[in-house]
Amino acid sequence: MGYSLVSLSLNMADINEKELIKMAQRDPEVFGNLYDRYYPQIFGYILKRTANLETTQDITSETFLKALKNIWQFRWQGLPFSSWLYRIATNEITNYFRKNGKIKTVSLQETSELKSSLNNPHEEYLMAEEELEKNQNFLFVKNKILALSSEYQEVITLKFFEKKQIKEIAEILNKKTGTVKSLLSRGLEKLRTMVQES
Repeated sequence: MGYSLVSLSLNMADINEKELIKMAQRDPEVFGNLYDRYYPQIFGYILKRTANLETTQDITSETFLKALKNIWQFRWQGLPFSSWLYRIATNEITNYFRKNGKIKTVSLQETSELKSSLNNPHEEYLMAEEELEKNQNFLFVKNKILALSSEYQEVITLKFFEKKQIKEIAEILNKKTGTVKSLLSRGLEKLRTMVQES
């Protein structure tokens, strides 16, 4: 049974994540609240992985569309709902790279030309600018990270830019914690070498 418009008008910030997910599994309209809650976080992660605003928008949309279609499959296992969204986003990024090869990065100045074609251009552009400016270290090593294989990109971005713990990264990537630690160690060593050589 769906929820009435009166119940939907309640402040969703006051409803805990677990209850909100249960509501969204019964009533797709409630999913919009999860979208609002997690969009900036997932958008920021995808932007850091692709460094391309247009690609980020496409992948973010696809991530939330898949989440909406499959929310009935979500099972609460003690980790945040965002871990499930990160997993979907990571899979979508991998699929995108597989289909399209290396993404051409676009500077924020170039993205201003895209503004007129975006749904909410000003807000999207400002969010992208804020996300990239917030991470000056990321800007410095962005191209080096993008040159790594995707398995290293995933763990480095999740650990250092998304501030995820090893256990949560393992859940997002569907890998054992030991594998994540090993990938992180090898990826950082490769990154360090590439930075030193440049």
